[in-house]
Amino acid sequence: MGAVGSIVKKLIAGLVLGLLLSPIAPIQAEAAPKADLWERWLANQPSSRQTVNHDLWAEFLRKYISHGRDGINRLGYGMVKETDVKKLETYLEALEAVSVSRLNRSEQIAYWINLYNALTIKVIMDHYPVKSIRKINISPGWFSRGPWGKKLAIVEGERVSLDDIEHRILRPIWRDPRVHYAVNCASLGCPNLAPVPYTAENAERLLNQGARNYINNPRGVLVSERGLIVSSIYRWFIEDFGGTDQSVIEHLKKYADPDLAARLEGRVRLDGDHYDWMLNDGTIR
Repeated sequence: MGAVGSIVKKLIAGLVLGLLLSPIAPIQAEAAPKADLWERWLANQPSSRQTVNHDLWAEFLRKYISHGRDGINRLGYGMVKETDVKKLETYLEALEAVSVSRLNRSEQIAYWINLYNALTIKVIMDHYPVKSIRKINISPGWFSRGPWGKKLAIVEGERVSLDDIEHRILRPIWRDPRVHYAVNCASLGCPNLAPVPYTAENAERLLNQGARNYINNPRGVLVSERGLIVSSIYRWFIEDFGGTDQSVIEHLKKYADPDLAARLEGRVRLDGDHYDWMLNDGTIR
């Protein structure tokens, strides 16, 4: 029995190692979380006139965002002064003190988008220099990658993570695919970090602008001899864009410039996808 037990143990160890080294592992790691409503955040006050002050975030973005010739907004992480890091922390503390449930829906969407983006920048600053946000492996769980699963803030007594904000609050409550153009993952392949804070007044405009900027940039949509190549966002979250290749293409047409819209005509499938996880670092200009 001892020899048999030893053989069984070796077989199990080999099977586990095989699974870890299997080609499907990277695919599983890229699997996007489903929209899973956290009902606690459905509460809102439609008649509320309360607003949230985002001035410190506006100042931070104004100082450190640069717009590249390639259409990508970069942030100068390595140039951020210690005084501005402190101001970013003060801003996040102020957001944590907000009674979100007492806001109207327009204020809430701006609140959650700004909180997500400011937390992401703070995470990068805490671990800088780093080549990719995926190298910041602080999420719980053996096979977790990146910072998205770690509880980074406390809102109304609830500990929330980046995943919570995006997949349990923004996506299921608003059911608006344009949310994907608003939350920024600090990567070159990601839709641009907006150069100004979201507010109740400008959210609709910024969501539309974010969609247009991304879709009309090669990192979002590229029609070439290889066919229609899109950002992996449209694969990972295809359900948010209608659930089919054709529905994704119809979404793209809605925001495409005339030249791109013409090249999308007659297309019925997505031929490939890509995503650049390199940090959107504008430190060296």
